Amino acid sequence: MPDANSVLLAGPWSHRDYSANGVRLHVAEAGNGPLVLLLHGFPQFWWCWRHQFSALTERGFRVVAPDLRGYGASDKPPRGYDAVTAAADVAGLVRALGERDALIVGHDWGGLLAWSVGALHPRVVRQLAVLSMPHPRRLRAAGLGSWQQFRAAGPMLSGQLPRYPEHRLTGHDGAHVGRLMRSWAGP
Repeated sequence: MPDANSVLLAGPWSHRDYSANGVRLHVAEAGNGPLVLLLHGFPQFWWCWRHQFSALTERGFRVVAPDLRGYGASDKPPRGYDAVTAAADVAGLVRALGERDALIVGHDWGGLLAWSVGALHPRVVRQLAVLSMPHPRRLRAAGLGSWQQFRAAGPMLSGQLPRYPEHRLTGHDGAHVGRLMRSWAGP
């Protein structure tokens, strides 16, 4: 496993850890003003939001980009990777940051998490912006109505099965990792 310190990259932000919902969450943060919480997708970490820090802080926002549970320099407990627990992590982080609410922005898997926070913890959501993730009702309708959509969601859904992702990635001397690298790297 890579050293968690490898994600503590320098820039116009500081790195801190906060306790939320029983886990330690690493964040990169900068600025003062209304809180903008940036939730990364899969398989990313806080760094995917680095280009938004300057633009948002220059407009008077406090920007916080966490490594979600299981990612980057945050805790990696054996359980708690469901939407309900992850939403409680985000709500707890808003409170741990000393805020009542936040403008929550989510991308990809972080977008699904943002929708979940809005539904399960509406009081911590001042505004919500979701990128590259339809509303769960639309996602469900698309998945149930189309075999292609359901198949495309397979890798994300299979990651929710106990021990399956670990077995898939480490079995057969990591052959699946090699296939992923070749297919994601292009020609």
